[in-house]
Amino acid sequence: MVLPSKRQRPIAGNKNQLNQPTGMISKFHFLVLCALLSVYCPHVKGQELKWAEIENGIWKASVGEPEDISLLQAADIRPKVNALNKLPTADFPFPEDRIKTKIVDGKTYLQFPLSREEQIYGLGLNFKTVHQRGRIMQLHVDHYGGRDDGRTHAPVPFYVSSKGYGVLIDAARYITVYAGTGIRVDADDKPVLRDRNTDPHWEAQPYSDAVEILVPAKGTDVYIYGGSTPMEAVQRYNLYNGGGYIPPKWGLGFTQRVPTLYSQEDIAKEAQEFEDHDFPLDFIGVEPGWHSMAYPCTFEWDKTRFPDPKKFNDELLAEGIRTNLWLNPYVSPIGSLYPKLKGLSASHTVWNGIVPDLMLPETRDIFKKHFVENHLDIGVSGYKIDEVDGFDFWVWPDVATFPSGYSGEQMRQVYGLLVQDMTAKWFKEKNQRTYGLVRASNAGASALPYVIYNDYYSHKDFITALVNSSFIGVLWTPEVRASKTAEEWLRRMQSVCFSPMAMLNAWADGTKPWSFPEVEEAVRDVANLRMQLLPYIYSTFSQYHFEGLPPFRAMNLVDGFSYDPTLAEGELDSTDNPYKVAIKSEIKDQYMMGDNILVAPMFEGENERKVILPKGKWFDFYNGEFVGENEVITVAPGLEKIPLFVRDGGIIPMRPVQRQAPKKGEKVDLIIRHYGTKEGEYTLYDDDGLSFDFEKGQFSNVNIRVKKDRKGKLVGTIGNPEKGKPYSYNKKVTWEFKTK
Repeated sequence: MVLPSKRQRPIAGNKNQLNQPTGMISKFHFLVLCALLSVYCPHVKGQELKWAEIENGIWKASVGEPEDISLLQAADIRPKVNALNKLPTADFPFPEDRIKTKIVDGKTYLQFPLSREEQIYGLGLNFKTVHQRGRIMQLHVDHYGGRDDGRTHAPVPFYVSSKGYGVLIDAARYITVYAGTGIRVDADDKPVLRDRNTDPHWEAQPYSDAVEILVPAKGTDVYIYGGSTPMEAVQRYNLYNGGGYIPPKWGLGFTQRVPTLYSQEDIAKEAQEFEDHDFPLDFIGVEPGWHSMAYPCTFEWDKTRFPDPKKFNDELLAEGIRTNLWLNPYVSPIGSLYPKLKGLSASHTVWNGIVPDLMLPETRDIFKKHFVENHLDIGVSGYKIDEVDGFDFWVWPDVATFPSGYSGEQMRQVYGLLVQDMTAKWFKEKNQRTYGLVRASNAGASALPYVIYNDYYSHKDFITALVNSSFIGVLWTPEVRASKTAEEWLRRMQSVCFSPMAMLNAWADGTKPWSFPEVEEAVRDVANLRMQLLPYIYSTFSQYHFEGLPPFRAMNLVDGFSYDPTLAEGELDSTDNPYKVAIKSEIKDQYMMGDNILVAPMFEGENERKVILPKGKWFDFYNGEFVGENEVITVAPGLEKIPLFVRDGGIIPMRPVQRQAPKKGEKVDLIIRHYGTKEGEYTLYDDDGLSFDFEKGQFSNVNIRVKKDRKGKLVGTIGNPEKGKPYSYNKKVTWEFKTK
């Protein structure tokens, strides 16, 4: 892919030179100095950066010699230029002389300034922390190991500042980030010198005025995204990457992934069980047993379990149920693809399967022919792409070589992107939207139709990951697999219904939504609520696509959220905390779904929880009662409900309870809720829910308004869709003014 090359408003860079002696020196002494430096520092090279505004509020500079493989190239991004131009203009966020670069021994060193009050967000899909300032991270695609050290499923080298800008390092390498940790001798803003013996305010980690980044390559491209708020920087980042993906409507319904060795008959019975229990079901995940061999994979149907794959898919489609096939990309020696791909694969195997080089067009062509003929053409609707993340001792080592000439390290960083991009294009060529799962991703993924998942299983950390996903342009699901108690089961099911994919993953445990009969009704209620909210959720994803607004948003991105993290005093403990390290307070267990709904999940063992409300008045989703304004509240909703709150004037379009998302051409009634006492406005988005025709203008944006009449009474109105454009709702509208 060729990135935009237009240049506007060039920004002069700063040459990172070694300190020069003060005063006058002779030409002779200067030449001697240069000679000495060439002897003792032969591999140090500063560079003048030339920034160019390539799109509205986005600047790019090349440092050294960027490699010809990068994250954005692997994702094959298509910037949404028109949408970017609708954003306000932005100023370059740094003083020219505060960005410094140098090349040392074939490695690129970058330095960006930090002010004392700044907070840093992003830097990958982290599960325990939201504020990344003060951390050292090596951004490395890997299975998450329980620590926020950079080794994760989406180690995106993009960070967002609380001052309203973002920085992306577009390098397919293991990038090390010192996010305000290193204190340079020549720092512009040095920390206060303190004596640990006598000063109670001594800090183990003094203040640092810079983010420093090490890229193990001779150069890289750097992007800076401007803005007046962190959200505006995130919008620019997402829109430059192509905007967010709008899933098909069925993708936002409920999904069940069945046990590994289920047959087509078993799956048909499972679908019937969902109907018998009156539980939502839009697509079924078929796990490794559909392959004639898995780990490594043949990508061919097992004839004992699936004697007639087309009939299997046809019968489910007739019931409105889609199929999603599990795979990993490592090719079995007994499969028909093996001889075709052997010469196009890496030097090392994974589970005795070859690793196809997806940078080669021939490889992608071979995959495409097989998958389209054997899967897409018979009705398969998507994929779950597993095992492209790690661990190191499972996937190919960094010493592996690929026929394309790229290293094992580079391929590790982009392989998840390459598989996503390849499979997504198969469906797009058929004008058919898909929605699936992936274990590894990276920068540039917002326009790809995949949600990240993993095998880590901390409920609280899952919510933190959902919060962090909003900074880096990826989607994450806090999937449900199993639980030890009915309470845990219900709390997990409540959370997953307020995420990008409402999924129960029963591949190993055989669980059903009704596995705990004592909470079956409450589980069904929250699943039905998810289905009722599809008009709102679908419109929220349209904002992701057209405006770059994440559908699920960290509170730190929300306008009017003024919570300031405090640094608590560290408790001195000679064994557990000998350096008296302080702990930051973070908001990592609540988030926004779209513009109007605040979600505050609860966890096993909790009877109540605190919720931090942004500015403005907020109201209980269920009964419309006022709950608070720009304050910390404590709520005790009971086991049956997940705490949900709506901002004053918030409009929530809904539909009646139905087990499945609406089909193409199907019309449903519309229920419109209004909360609070303020007037409100909302744009209801709709399209055919299946194709990419919306990219050609085939969609509806219908304006919903609630205003006060002459007597001060709130009255709702809804516009008409443009004639000839898709619109899935009947003229009948039920208005619910929840706040009395």
